[in-house]
Amino acid sequence: REREREREREREREREREREREIREREREREREREEREREREREREREREREREIIKHCL
Repeated sequence: REREREREREREREREREREREIREREREREREREEREREREREREREREREREIIKHCL
């Protein structure tokens, strides 16, 4: 019986580690998505600045 309880505790610890691993993985995924959106916004700002420079050049 004692061994059975020990195995059960070990399985519970294993499930807990698995949940923590999944949580960390989701956090990393959200971070990657956030960084990708930030890079996309930066590219869009750069394209906008380029369009403004082109307009200014044509006006001169």
